[in-house]
Amino acid sequence: MNSTLTIKNVFGIVILSVLSALVVGTIIASVGKVYLPEENTLFANYLALFVGQGFMIVPLLLFLTARKEPIFERLRIRKISSPVIIASTVLSIGLIVIVDEFDRLSSLFFTSPDFLNQMGSMLKFDSFGMALFLMFGIVILAPLGEELLFRGFLQKFLEEHWQDVTRAVLATSLFFAIIHFNPFWLIQIYVLGVMLGYLVWKTGSIWASFILHAANNFIALMFTNYDESLAGFYTWNGHVAPWILLLSILCIYYGFTWLNKTAEAQ
Repeated sequence: MNSTLTIKNVFGIVILSVLSALVVGTIIASVGKVYLPEENTLFANYLALFVGQGFMIVPLLLFLTARKEPIFERLRIRKISSPVIIASTVLSIGLIVIVDEFDRLSSLFFTSPDFLNQMGSMLKFDSFGMALFLMFGIVILAPLGEELLFRGFLQKFLEEHWQDVTRAVLATSLFFAIIHFNPFWLIQIYVLGVMLGYLVWKTGSIWASFILHAANNFIALMFTNYDESLAGFYTWNGHVAPWILLLSILCIYYGFTWLNKTAEAQ
């Protein structure tokens, strides 16, 4: 990037992008609460979430356009091969299961706050249309916006500025975890962020990290809605079943191995 672009500028754009999403979402939810009938306020909340997530990358795109930056290059929007897609998917499945078990273990020591339960109730599929709406917003729109902003823009700049990939990944992941304003899941989000950063660096494309991010949100959404149906084969005494954990470890091993081979071959 241009040498006049500083760390202060970059973090400022990231913070502005996140705040713009929050402000736009809050405005839509507030208008819905004031002017819509009570039975429609839930839809206003969904719309606020949807539009807010989509608005997140607007300040970033305006900033890059004003600077006449090559957007695809700056945000690591690059095609990846089918083997890389498969390897990233296998690795993602394994990582998501391990993070889920870590979350279950942490719940033994920390009580889940009320706002997480309220958030879970908002993600329930009340109808087929609402299910499609949530799937697109939570599984596609939110991960894409966050990957473009954090891994495509912020991490790439830090890698180039510091000439230290590890430091860039760790710093981006920490900021990514903090910006979610969820101390209960801080460690889980940080670990996930590190893996997202690794995938982007290894493949040179945000699509690899998008696969992990989207898969994580998809599985979380499925368990929010079909926990009892999935618990029969997935859980054992309130934890991830040992055989599922074993399969996840194999997925991580083979996913990493396959990804390293395919990424280096390219």
